[in-house]
Amino acid sequence: MEILFLLIGQTSEDYLKQGMEIYQSRIRHYIKFDVKEVRLNKKELKKDPEEQKKAEGSALLKQIKTTDFVILLDEHGQEYTSKKFAAFLQKKMNAGKKRIVFVVGGAYGFDKQITERANAEIALSRMTFPHQLIRLLFLEQLYRAFTILKGEPYHNE
Repeated sequence: MEILFLLIGQTSEDYLKQGMEIYQSRIRHYIKFDVKEVRLNKKELKKDPEEQKKAEGSALLKQIKTTDFVILLDEHGQEYTSKKFAAFLQKKMNAGKKRIVFVVGGAYGFDKQITERANAEIALSRMTFPHQLIRLLFLEQLYRAFTILKGEPYHNE
C-alpha cells in the first residue's frame, strides 16, 4: 500500500517546504509515501477560473490510476477528528487498495471532472485556507493519524 499526495502547482514558500519535508520524512517511516506537484504552463494559469480549474483537472487526472482510491481535500468534504481520520485511513488500508491519492487543488477548487472521479472528500476545516498552507496542515494530520494507529505518544487527548 502506498499514499500519493497530489498537488496543483509548486509549493512556493520556504517555511512550507521545510515543514512539508519534515512531515514527509516522518510519514515515510510508516508507509510508502510520495508527493507529486503538477504544474500548469503560464498560458493555462492566465485563463479565467473555470478554464483554469478544467486545465488543472485534466492535469491531475493524468496522474491518477483507475485503481486508485482518490480523496479530495476540499472545504465541502466530510470533517473528522484526528482519531476518526486515523480510523478512516486504517479502514481504507485494510480494504486492500494499492494506492490512496490525496489531492489538493488550486486556488479555485476542483473541476467537475475531478469531483466525479473522487471516491471521497475530506475537509480539514470549514474555514478557508490558502491551498499551499493546507499541504502542510494535511501532512501533519496524516503523520498524526499514523502515530495514533501505532499507539505512539504524539497525539494527546
